Amino acid sequence: MAAPGKSKELKIITRPAITIADIINDVRKIALLQTIKSFGEITEKALIYLVKNIQDKDVNLGYRFFEIAGSLSSKELKEDIIALLYLGLLETNPRNKKLRVTSEGLEFLENHANKLGENAEKIPQLVEELRSKIIPIDAEQELSFRLLRISRRRRRR
Repeated sequence: MAAPGKSKELKIITRPAITIADIINDVRKIALLQTIKSFGEITEKALIYLVKNIQDKDVNLGYRFFEIAGSLSSKELKEDIIALLYLGLLETNPRNKKLRVTSEGLEFLENHANKLGENAEKIPQLVEELRSKIIPIDAEQELSFRLLRISRRRRRR
């Protein structure tokens, strides 16, 4: 007999599907795309720090950040990245695990960047201003990814 209180039931959590039409009215996701486009390829950790620094410069992108054990995180930002990856507006470079805007994402931005208002010009300027601060974080993540890949190869042999 099964122990009371334990259940092996499958629990299904429904989530609404997201479409491109949903993104058209979401300024936060458009601003995120603009930020990634302005930087080029970027790791997720470096993107979190970049967005936080942009928000510290009085451009509110709509994300809340919290720090856990010295590491910066944002639930909303991670969900937006997943949504943009799901829709094919972002992709992950398989070689170095960096995020980049796809050709569909560039086309989408071309048509909808005007919804950002004055932030359409502010974001690229701030990205260039903060680039030197973010590159070391990006490089650290890329190096740790390479070291992880090398150690996995050695274990297989």
